[in-house]
Amino acid sequence: MSIQVKLKDIIEEMEIQFEESRSLLNITTGEIVLVTSEDLKSAENEEPFNHLPEWQQENLKVANDVVENFENYIELPTKYEVNEYEIMEDFCLTISDQRKQDILLRSIKGKGAFRRFKDQIIDFEIEDQWYSYRDECFKEIAIKWCQDNNVNYIE
Repeated sequence: MSIQVKLKDIIEEMEIQFEESRSLLNITTGEIVLVTSEDLKSAENEEPFNHLPEWQQENLKVANDVVENFENYIELPTKYEVNEYEIMEDFCLTISDQRKQDILLRSIKGKGAFRRFKDQIIDFEIEDQWYSYRDECFKEIAIKWCQDNNVNYIE
């Protein structure tokens, strides 16, 4: 593949993923696109879209291209492959203060784990440490994805 993709762009897409959407790299242009399941379904069913607002037409044009030229697209790591809970747990284990580590590990158990964890890292004033750790993990996932898919990247 002769295209080059900015690692930063891949990481940003990994961070903004949401349910019912897919982030894909167009391997012919190097462009990263986000398409919803709904738009893909409309494209597969060849529903007309001329009557829709311009922004929606643009989204459907992209979805149509994905459907018609799927061999030109590679899906970026999904939010399930980017297991942020596991990243939080691994971060907790890097904390050398045993009391803080125990509190952090307890904070990520059960419903509301993300909120409690964020509150706790703020209380412990290790928010910057967390975001640096998280960013590094996302970067490693993105690099591995590029290598696995033979995608050239620049940092």
